[in-house]
Amino acid sequence: MKGKVLEVAKKAKKIGQDDPRRISHSLKVGLALTLVSSFYYLRPLYDGFGQSGMWAVLTVVVIFEFTVGATLSKGMNRGFATLLAGALGVGAQQMACLLGHKGHPIVLGLFVFLLAAASTFTRFFPNIKARYDYGVLIFILTFSLVAISGYRADEILVLSHQRLSTILIGGAICLVISIFLVPVWAGEELHNLVAANLEKLGSFLEGFGKECFKDSRDTGDSSIVAAREEKSFLQVYKGVLNTKATEDSLANFAWWEPGHGRFKFRHPWKQYLKIAALSRKCACHFEALCAYINSDIQEPTSFQRKIQQPCVKMSLESSKALKELATSIKTMTHPSAADVHMENSKTAAAKLKAAIEAASRETETSNLLDIIPAVAAASVLADIIKCIDKIGESVHELSHQAHFKKLEDQSTVSPEKPQLLHRGTVKPVSDVDGDGDSDRDHVIITVHETSLESPENIGNPQAPKSTVPRAEQ
Repeated sequence: MKGKVLEVAKKAKKIGQDDPRRISHSLKVGLALTLVSSFYYLRPLYDGFGQSGMWAVLTVVVIFEFTVGATLSKGMNRGFATLLAGALGVGAQQMACLLGHKGHPIVLGLFVFLLAAASTFTRFFPNIKARYDYGVLIFILTFSLVAISGYRADEILVLSHQRLSTILIGGAICLVISIFLVPVWAGEELHNLVAANLEKLGSFLEGFGKECFKDSRDTGDSSIVAAREEKSFLQVYKGVLNTKATEDSLANFAWWEPGHGRFKFRHPWKQYLKIAALSRKCACHFEALCAYINSDIQEPTSFQRKIQQPCVKMSLESSKALKELATSIKTMTHPSAADVHMENSKTAAAKLKAAIEAASRETETSNLLDIIPAVAAASVLADIIKCIDKIGESVHELSHQAHFKKLEDQSTVSPEKPQLLHRGTVKPVSDVDGDGDSDRDHVIITVHETSLESPENIGNPQAPKSTVPRAEQ
């Protein structure tokens, strides 16, 4: 028993450390229930609402959720559904009373049947199912309770007023506590989740770029197998494949939230779902790359060396592009820095295609089956680059719709085209004319051009010659 108690305590500690907001949420629910329980503890409130005070307690338990958007969604659905159903229930009672004692239950039963059947059918509409399903359910429940209980109760208006008042008060307490005490915004959760998924995809490609096409003769077969078993990057992308339900739920709850912080009113939450769908599509391609890394098939060394450099270049540049896009979403800045890496990855893809065509012509027919896995992996990489390009377009569209800020100091120079550093000397020379009565000043300017990639070569006579011509004037 002691061991089980300690195990539960360790799990509880770990859950609290993983996300401290869970502890604050629990405290907020306890505070809300304590406040609404005053309807029973305080005599003036109990005299005013009576037994209907329990509806406030039930409302807090039902609608208080972890995020502000979820609480708002349930609170607004419950409030409007209760108001509408209560009004219709009272109206149905008054209409049934006009038909006498015998027709009263028949009319009430007919109303309950029609409204319950129609309301239940509306729950199958996708838009209503996503945002108003809870409200429709509460509408059916409230109308049935008011219509049926009103047949035996004499003061139906007083009863409806008390229930509606306590439900609205309980919902208001939940909303105030949820918004103003350590709020957890569903929109911000969705924002961070989409950015984190892009980072996971980038981490996988970075690890694949460093690991792919390794030659077993350089490191040994046993070490290759051991290294592959320890690679954590092979698992990071799998979390992206299972986030659709969470993303859809967060986007729905974010729609209910008011403007807050960096997220203004009518923020384009649907665009996040588009980026998330493309991320999952990209993650599906990683399954094939994972199978290639874990396979025991070894390609001919000459072939793998010919395609190794462009494949590694494609992986690393795509990884950088994804991480730049993730950073752009996190900081809500224009994703112009990712464009450079995307262009570099496309250039590497073109080089890879040419390398495969050249290597395939040189490979003997008997060895074609041996190079198929490498060619398949290269083809998957090309598809991944196309998918990342679509992700980049979606992030650009998001930055436009959400008005991301532009950084003026972002460099637009491609790493594939290094800048040139101009360095020279100025030496004045005095020239006296033949008559000797006047001087004319001359200046000799010597200019050296060299690449920024090798600044140590400037002024070094022993350095190798640069590819950029040296100019003198």
